[in-house]
Amino acid sequence: MFRSGFVGIALFAVSLALSATIRAELTVPSSRKVAPDFTLSDSNGASVKLSSYRGRVVLLDFWGTFCEICKVEVPWYVEFQGKYQESGLTVLGVSLDKDGWKSVKPFLVEKTVNYPVVIGNWDLAKRFGVDNVLPVSLLIDRDGKIADLHAGLVDKAGWEREIQVVVRESGPKKNRQ
Repeated sequence: MFRSGFVGIALFAVSLALSATIRAELTVPSSRKVAPDFTLSDSNGASVKLSSYRGRVVLLDFWGTFCEICKVEVPWYVEFQGKYQESGLTVLGVSLDKDGWKSVKPFLVEKTVNYPVVIGNWDLAKRFGVDNVLPVSLLIDRDGKIADLHAGLVDKAGWEREIQVVVRESGPKKNRQ
């Protein structure tokens, strides 16, 4: 009986430590900066405006089909979109492919991407702190403020925990779009 009680306490302590680590990686809500707005077209020519997602948590992913690490993360983001869409998450991809839709459209079909993707450029990416490195993913809270930015391959489980925290901390509010 003592052993099972000790194991329970140890597991509880580990879960608290993990939660504290996640919160430490996220910017405190009162210190977050508003994400720059943009309007770009998706593969069907429809306008996609970042600020129109206010009221939702946005995982904004700067990526390219030429980026091997990006190819690892995209299926994870497809999974996150399916899993957390009802909780208020929207994944939004910004491809930085120079040849635009020529490379991106076949990739989206091949990977069965279930979230909006637009074609951006490095000037836009630099407004978000992206400077000649891919992938870069940002987690934007429901108020349009940047909760976290990660360059390079994300830790899938850690990134998912951060998504869960931001979705919970800023749950749906009335009078939101």
